[in-house]
Amino acid sequence: MLLGWHYMYYYNNAYAMNQYLASRGYVVLSVNYRSGIGYGMKFREALNYGPGGGSEFNDVLGAGLFLKNHPAVDPARIGLWGGSYGGYLTALGLARASDLFAAGVDLHGVHDWTEELGIGKDDAPGRLAFNSSPMASVKDWRSPVLLIHGDDDRNVNFRQTVELVEALRGRVHVEQLIFPDEIHDFLMYAHWLEAYHAAVRFFDAQFKDVK
Repeated sequence: MLLGWHYMYYYNNAYAMNQYLASRGYVVLSVNYRSGIGYGMKFREALNYGPGGGSEFNDVLGAGLFLKNHPAVDPARIGLWGGSYGGYLTALGLARASDLFAAGVDLHGVHDWTEELGIGKDDAPGRLAFNSSPMASVKDWRSPVLLIHGDDDRNVNFRQTVELVEALRGRVHVEQLIFPDEIHDFLMYAHWLEAYHAAVRFFDAQFKDVK
């Protein structure tokens, strides 16, 4: 993310979503996690990131701890949201730190790197990739989640969401918003609006009545 309107419409939309959340009284922190942009190749290709260890989770965790100790934030009402790679980090945060992150909205995120990369779990790289995935920690996931995905996604296989729902079923509160025939970067403006409004309604339901 940039400190303003982005030149790519996907992040432009996300910035608008953050502004909308802020306008509704939410404290919003946008994390430029390692493997993001703006700080050179060593930051973009950080050590042990993604399927090589998920090191960027530490940035999300650090942001959550910052919010937890901020006087303007209720530590019982810290949520996560993100799309694509941000969806991966949202799911990872909920799976690994449900005691910190009380709810999340995950738009078309990666949940199992081995599935996404088409590799097995039997060798060292495969085991590392799986252990860097939200699915590896699903047994510790306790926070409610809204999963949003288009079922014709060519970037992140729709099966990622289907398999996560199956793994979480009966374990935590899960809501789904599925767009038939929609791709990764939603083609229809109406779907962006529907997804973001659903996300806000979900957060309102999870947090507005928490005492």
